[in-house]
Amino acid sequence: MSTSLSPDLMTQLSEFVAARIGLHFPKERWNDFGVGLTSAAREQGMINEEAYAQWLLSATLTRREIETLASHLTIGETYFFREKGSFDALEEQILPELIKTRRSDGKRLRIWCAACCTGEEPYSVAMLLDRMIPDLPAWNVTILATDINPRFLEKASVGVYREWSFRITPPAIKSNYFSPVETGKLQIAERIRQMVTFSFLNLAEDTYPSLVNNTNAMDVVLCRNVLMYFTPQKVARVVAGLHNTLVDNGWLLVAPSEASQELYEQFSLVGSPHATLYRKSMVATPSAALVETTADEVPAARKKDLRAEAAVLAPSPTVAPFDLTARALANHGDLSEALSLCDLAITSEPLNPAHRFLRAMIAQEQGGLDEAVRFLKQTLYLDANFVMAHYALGNLAKRLGRREQSRRHFRNVLTLLDVLEPDAPLPEAGGLTAGRLIEMLRSSMNGGGEYA
Repeated sequence: MSTSLSPDLMTQLSEFVAARIGLHFPKERWNDFGVGLTSAAREQGMINEEAYAQWLLSATLTRREIETLASHLTIGETYFFREKGSFDALEEQILPELIKTRRSDGKRLRIWCAACCTGEEPYSVAMLLDRMIPDLPAWNVTILATDINPRFLEKASVGVYREWSFRITPPAIKSNYFSPVETGKLQIAERIRQMVTFSFLNLAEDTYPSLVNNTNAMDVVLCRNVLMYFTPQKVARVVAGLHNTLVDNGWLLVAPSEASQELYEQFSLVGSPHATLYRKSMVATPSAALVETTADEVPAARKKDLRAEAAVLAPSPTVAPFDLTARALANHGDLSEALSLCDLAITSEPLNPAHRFLRAMIAQEQGGLDEAVRFLKQTLYLDANFVMAHYALGNLAKRLGRREQSRRHFRNVLTLLDVLEPDAPLPEAGGLTAGRLIEMLRSSMNGGGEYA
């Protein structure tokens, strides 16, 4: 064991990590556990790992401190086109079908790389799409890349890599998509870098699917080499969440070592010569009532009737069915129907800022960024303290390269949150609390880059 900590203390720490983070470190993995603890202690400024261990077990930790520990307990080592079988399956089986279907149906693709580390995986997906779709600029493509480690996200967003990240990369890929920036380092092409949106997300704790964090209506989810770190209870929760983020017939790709018939029983196993693939089957049973419809309960046969049913309720003083069903449809990927219902909600309650916020989220997902900004500004006109509207505007400004605007909106968010209790739930935030959003913003800002 590569640590000076006693077995008793290691047992306590492994139980603590399982309870607080959901990471699983049985005795046979204590060597890796010790290495991670030593690294985390160094970042935390502790004199040794013994002091750090005692502090962990006795202090009231912030979520940021917990996630700093988590970032040291998971491996941050990856490379471009890692696990070639998965990318062969994408190139030869999954993406051709999606591209063919969507070419005549909106030219829209949504892919999520969960636990993206330093960005090699989502950039590999982006390069693959660039090669496969000749008219790519005409498509609305979302590649969301999330991780728990702000330092990884900062490196990923810069897009500069050493040779070690290219150890199985074909020379043609390097020459077509990268350029040297200094000795031993290459930077990814700007058009590929702009295809990927990097965002902080804790798979074990955060809410998904959600329009707020853009994890809804995914066609493909890559969640590889991360589930092995979680306890069985957390794994079940994560897999259920990933299932709900996918549209009907959406695909889940996991690492070969994480394939399990029992674990992914809600998926259909799809044969492939390259990798083990899981697919979300079409929903078969309709929701019992309109107002009970949720994100993963909108069967295809029922979607066409939802707008008509909601319209019947238009004279009602409450428009909750509009809003709820619009969210369900948006989470499911039916944006045109969601948009229609959202417009009905705005017409029925023009002074309700929540409807305009939802309208902005749908517009953003459709690729209408200017329209999203317009509806977010309308949201703030109706309620200047609408935290998630400021947060969304900050993210949009960041995405559009408007750094000072982004900083201003994020500062507004922190100002509004500072007067709230940490466990206060935020409206339109998908279960996010004030304290959680503060931690997320400060982790992002302190991780370096444009908000440091």
